[in-house]
Amino acid sequence: MAFDDPIVFPGQPGRSHLHTFFGNTGTNGNSTAASIANSGNSTCRGGIVNRSSYWVPAMIDTRDGTPLRPSESHFYYKTGYNSVVPSSVQSFPAGLRMIAGDTTNSAPSGPFGYSCHGNNVPLQQGRAIPNCPAGSELWQHVYFPQCWDGVNLDSPDHKSHMAYPTAGRGCPASHPVPLPEITFSIVYQVSEANAPLRWRLASDNYSSSLPGGYSSHGDWFNGWRADIMDTFVRYCDRPALDCGSHLLGDGRSIY
Repeated sequence: MAFDDPIVFPGQPGRSHLHTFFGNTGTNGNSTAASIANSGNSTCRGGIVNRSSYWVPAMIDTRDGTPLRPSESHFYYKTGYNSVVPSSVQSFPAGLRMIAGDTTNSAPSGPFGYSCHGNNVPLQQGRAIPNCPAGSELWQHVYFPQCWDGVNLDSPDHKSHMAYPTAGRGCPASHPVPLPEITFSIVYQVSEANAPLRWRLASDNYSSSLPGGYSSHGDWFNGWRADIMDTFVRYCDRPALDCGSHLLGDGRSIY
């Protein structure tokens, strides 16, 4: 965890609200496309074949201001959605970075959601942090845009070079290159009854009378070894096969 955001505040360590980082262990406020791709270890399966960096606003227990440590995380690279033809999906360009969601959002809308998971846990899902029961897991989900403009690796708002596809149309003409759809799923253990009622994101700066979680967002900075991601896209995403979190589709696996 760190008060850094090398996409929004590059070269300005300590400028951001608190984030929880995954993937490249060298990520900090001074990280660049070159440092992400070529240095640092990785917490991801496959180690340094995936030096990508992933981060979300820290989840805070407002009782005492303690940031919560996630119990695990899952990062999906999915095939075509909303009329994107799976066989058209392309691999990520080196240096690509993007943000999904809005740190200033204060309404129950956006590319994010929450859900409760566990044995005999009633399904709860929505865009506010749900009061998952003790012994269950709270999952935070962030959904990234899949369509790239084919030119820019970033944009001033860190979003405009990307777009979401729409059902029946796929990628818009302005963003014609379909990439794998990235989804973050960040998992938090609920060990105490009603604890999630106290939880808010570090970026939830709106009224405390509103539910926590509306400012959910995620940042992604590409650090995949190109040949490995190319293999996954070719053998898993394009034929629309479920390769899990370790298979490359060509007989190899990462672990």
